[in-house]
Amino acid sequence: MSQLPIEGVMPALISAVRSASQVILKAAPGAGKSTYFPLQLLTQGVVSGKIIMLEPRRLAARNIAHFLAKQLGEKVGQRVGYRVRGEVKVSQETQLEIVTEGIMTRMIQSDPELTGVDLIIFDEFHERSIHADMGLALCLEIQEALRDDLKLVVMSATLDQQALSHLMPEADYVESQGRSFPVEFRYQPLKPNERFVDVMVKQIHTLMAHEQGSLLAFLPGVGSIFQVQERLTDLAADIEICPLYGQLNFAQQQAAIQPAPTGKRKVVLATNIAETSLTIEGIRLVVDSGLERVAKFDLKTGITKLDQVRIAQSSAEQRAGRAGRIEAGVCLRLYSENQLTQQPYVPSAEILHSDLAPLAMELAQWGCFDVNELRWLDVPANSALTQARALLISLGLMDAKYQLTAVGKKVHQLGLEPRTGSMLVHALAHDAWQNSALALAALLEEPERNVVDFAHSVQRLQLNKHSKQKVVMARAQNLAHKLNLQFKLADLDERLMPVLLALAFPDRVAQRRAHSERFLLANGHGAQCREGEQLSDSEYLVAIDLMRSQGDSALIYSAIALDIHQLRDELADKFEQLDVVDWDDKRGKLTAEQRLYWQKLIVDSKELPAPDAEKTTQALLNYVQRQGLTCLNWNDAANELLARIRCGIEWMPEQDWPAFDDKALLDNLPLWLEPYMVGIKSAKALQQVNLTEALSAYLAWPLNQEIDHWLPTHFQLPTGSRKKIDYRVGHEPVLSVRMQEVFGEQSSPTVALGKKTVVLELLSPAQRPLQRTSNLASFWSGAYQDVKKEMKGRYPKHVWPDDPANHIATTKTKRQFNQ
Repeated sequence: MSQLPIEGVMPALISAVRSASQVILKAAPGAGKSTYFPLQLLTQGVVSGKIIMLEPRRLAARNIAHFLAKQLGEKVGQRVGYRVRGEVKVSQETQLEIVTEGIMTRMIQSDPELTGVDLIIFDEFHERSIHADMGLALCLEIQEALRDDLKLVVMSATLDQQALSHLMPEADYVESQGRSFPVEFRYQPLKPNERFVDVMVKQIHTLMAHEQGSLLAFLPGVGSIFQVQERLTDLAADIEICPLYGQLNFAQQQAAIQPAPTGKRKVVLATNIAETSLTIEGIRLVVDSGLERVAKFDLKTGITKLDQVRIAQSSAEQRAGRAGRIEAGVCLRLYSENQLTQQPYVPSAEILHSDLAPLAMELAQWGCFDVNELRWLDVPANSALTQARALLISLGLMDAKYQLTAVGKKVHQLGLEPRTGSMLVHALAHDAWQNSALALAALLEEPERNVVDFAHSVQRLQLNKHSKQKVVMARAQNLAHKLNLQFKLADLDERLMPVLLALAFPDRVAQRRAHSERFLLANGHGAQCREGEQLSDSEYLVAIDLMRSQGDSALIYSAIALDIHQLRDELADKFEQLDVVDWDDKRGKLTAEQRLYWQKLIVDSKELPAPDAEKTTQALLNYVQRQGLTCLNWNDAANELLARIRCGIEWMPEQDWPAFDDKALLDNLPLWLEPYMVGIKSAKALQQVNLTEALSAYLAWPLNQEIDHWLPTHFQLPTGSRKKIDYRVGHEPVLSVRMQEVFGEQSSPTVALGKKTVVLELLSPAQRPLQRTSNLASFWSGAYQDVKKEMKGRYPKHVWPDDPANHIATTKTKRQFNQ
């Protein structure tokens, strides 16, 4: 660890930590911020209490802890320890704990004063994980309200310094430059129709043949890692290929990180897990695809979509920094310099495009019901929080006041994801379900890769052949210990798994569509398995892992077949039975059925006797709701009244108008349409409904009287003629009238209590538009003279006075007028 760049700013950094409560540290890749800095804090005794350092990934947390313990000549768990999900290596003598960010949030919730903790370090904060943002928001409130002696350090190689300084205006700022080893940048943008995997393979071959050292290739996902790995079989014998991604076990990850054996080099194929915190030994070559896969949560469907996107400039900087850590290196980018400069500097924060259900639970546990009570770099969107809270309420974890229920508090105490936690806690009420539920909770946290039928993972666990057998068993035992239960794998009942999964994913119970391989989810959205997948033949599934695709259906990555009859037997209280009368569009008649629902799925139905008049009306209202307002009889009178009402709402908002937009009218059909449907027994007969009367009655007294005064249908001209005023939403009112009929008028008429001047469309004697004006006086004294010159010759029999403002209005020709 000698000659690390951060040593140059270490005196200033240590001084800042001693004197300030908040410090922002920017240090380039390889500077030593994740290793040398915390070690100096420890050995110099900068704070007397415990130091907590947050890492975004388990792999980084473990490796940093092992590295620092080795520097101290100790074992992990002595002065340096770590906590990650399912694994704790700390002791009474631990002074520096390296934890993943979700663990940090639970530590805060269980002890808001953070007793014994003096310093919290947010490492690699630029990754902007949802847990990091939440953790920082909570720590800032703790500093302000409970612990003014608590110290915070936020650090990364690429920070949005301006945003952070705005959030933490009192913070000291320290910056350290990286290593001085130069990195040569080469750009190889893809040509049209070139696949980046093909280009990546070609460039790896070229670099390994002509350059020294080992190579790190950044790929967007595990799938592309496998594709590249399969095509690198003809590299030299002294080159090892090592994949590196989050789902690998610890030993496999270490193989990629450790130095290559003597006399050998290696090619590491990695996701963006290798961007930060990890030092991969021997790397001097980097090939950057410039791509990453980002999970984006769809609020409408409740399903995550995995998008392949271009990386931010800061990520490109992090990746390139891997090439210059040990000596001069090369970074080959499979994109152009211009493409890079067009990208944002920092990536979008996870909190802006993720499922916020876990965050909503944390906020409720903290007692924060208005998200603006905390200080955020990016405030979580209200729409996303509303959707998250709706899910928590449906799972029984939150009540209507957004407070955690007893079940919700238990789930939070267990530190489980909301769906998994809800399933486990509800299962505890059944002794026979407990072992199966414990195993399921652990299996859901550690899914096997490329296993679509979840039943296969359950079976492999029972046979001691699961790819993560030890981790799953340890997690199940850990959960059992927290609940004072005994976990016995032998007591697992695989027949219960579909039922338990329906408890965790009630909205993802899926029903096969008739004569199709597609499914309808209980939340009303579509899903499908990959072509040829055996689960496609199941009548019902529980879809565990879904990913939104480009089409209208989500792709099912993991599911289990479900016996709907077993579900009805085991969870009868989760079904709803309703008598439904509806209009059958295909058969053109009313249907009356008793239906059994699981959320939006009709799982059983039987015909009922012919419906009475009330149910018939309700069925037709359902039909209108489905078809939209256009299925009603919108004659001219109804359209004109609706336009006047909507203009009145726009122009006179101070009046007490009911809502009259399409959505409001559809939502309130029983209030305005139903009273006028007496005797209506078919969809065709809906054409008989008098919409003018229905809308007028819904407008109600006194508005339905006042509107004729405020927005009259017609205007009486000086000649005695009555002309219709044209009302259109978003436009000015218009009155079309022959010019001779408004001679002598000094101003245009007004409507809406004088707020709107009517636009006069002045017509020729042949009823053709000549001019539009809302200022008659100005027109008479100006543009009229030009109109008169042209019209006098074309219509010589009509009156074209020199002074129209003081002439008598007329509908007559000259001869008739003079008589």
